[in-house]
Amino acid sequence: MHRSAPRLSRILACAAVPVMLVAAGCSSDSDSGSGSDGKKNAGSSSSGASSAKPSAPAVEPARFTDLPDPCGSITKKTIEDLVPEAKKKNGTAGRSNDLAARSSCSWNGLDDKGVKGSQYRWLDVGFTRFDSDQSLGSGAKRATDDYAKQVTKAKATEGAEKIAAEPAAGIGEAATLVTYGLNKTDEDFAYATVVARTGNVVVTLTYNGAGYAGAKTPSSSDIVKGAQKAAKEAVAAVADTSDAKVTPPAKDDTKDDAEDGKKDAAKGSDQDSPKSAAKPKSKSS
Repeated sequence: MHRSAPRLSRILACAAVPVMLVAAGCSSDSDSGSGSDGKKNAGSSSSGASSAKPSAPAVEPARFTDLPDPCGSITKKTIEDLVPEAKKKNGTAGRSNDLAARSSCSWNGLDDKGVKGSQYRWLDVGFTRFDSDQSLGSGAKRATDDYAKQVTKAKATEGAEKIAAEPAAGIGEAATLVTYGLNKTDEDFAYATVVARTGNVVVTLTYNGAGYAGAKTPSSSDIVKGAQKAAKEAVAAVADTSDAKVTPPAKDDTKDDAEDGKKDAAKGSDQDSPKSAAKPKSKSS
């Protein structure tokens, strides 16, 4: 009996040792795992923060969202003055897949003076509108780039002689006048091209003329005056089209407020009036 008791104690002690080791091992694995996950999460967080890039600033919205009717952009009076005896008084519209982005119109006519010869005139106007695009830039910037291209194109007209270019004041936000002479159909033509920009729209207008059957070639100054006059009207038509789409102004709130004030005052006086507040006394029987 005395020998079995110590032996039993030793057996129980030995059995307890593996249990403690297992518990310690679980605790150690748990701690080391949480530490590893923590490092991974911290690493991914810092990686995400470092890879994030600041967003690019939004481009300026386009000022104009539509274009005017090109054949109605120049007044009939101006057309009559610049293109006498025009074949089509209302002009000939150019083809376009999107009239809100690109449109054009032209007029031409031959004014027969009999034995004095004939005067030929040609007038055309074109509109190009640019939308704002986050990757391409604002509509105004894109229009500015195209404006420069159109000026270069006008100055590079094939066969042109005595080419000259100068700023055209008072037409849009920027405008350039390009003048030159050109010989075709055995006649000398005088040309004037005005390229103008207003907001996100580029307006290109060309006016030219020639004398036939002995008539004199029109003077360059007359052609320039006509081109500038028509270009001003075309540029103004862009703004007029935009204004026409603006919601009509609201009613005059001042007058409405005044009327409401009078009505409220009248109601108040009726409610506060001693006569309206007094109740008729009941007759005593």
